[in-house]
Amino acid sequence: MTTLDGRRVYTRADLMDAYGLGRSTLEKWFRERERNGHPEPAGTVGSQLTWDADAWDRWYAARGSAVPAGLVTRDELAARHGLTRHHLKRLWAERTANGHPDVAHQVGKALYWDEAEWTAWYSAHQERPPEEDAEDLVTLAEAARILGLAQTSVTVYPKRPPAGWPEPARVEQLGGGRLRRFYRRSDILTYAARK
Repeated sequence: MTTLDGRRVYTRADLMDAYGLGRSTLEKWFRERERNGHPEPAGTVGSQLTWDADAWDRWYAARGSAVPAGLVTRDELAARHGLTRHHLKRLWAERTANGHPDVAHQVGKALYWDEAEWTAWYSAHQERPPEEDAEDLVTLAEAARILGLAQTSVTVYPKRPPAGWPEPARVEQLGGGRLRRFYRRSDILTYAARK
């Protein structure tokens, strides 16, 4: 706990730890304090600005109350539905193909969805038969697309596989000693669900 003249204060590092906020978000809110009512600094500890903890907590709580009832963040959806944040990001990235509901509210970079609408969509999405056969074989590039990753980020997986990465179902020898690996779509989907 950081203190200044005997009272509890926050540095930006304290706020990042306590609230899970990014430094850039905190800096933006401070720059825009004339418009958003952000508290003025209480002083400095070393070279770091500080804010009265009680004043900052009240301001942040009032800011959060501007979010209409019934709306939830990605983290809240993950907790309530037992899903990973990565899986939810992938569903959002594929929204044009899967019909994912649009964002109902946004505060800074924080996105909020209507919980009832999202839950109804997700239930229907889970019941929908997959468009592609889960036993289809996919290349490493296609596996990257399924995972919502850049193709270049998975090129190292065959030599340095992350925990849980599946073995290829088939390997083809290409010219120049190169290999083309094929993975079962179901294995990639299982890996994605565990990530």
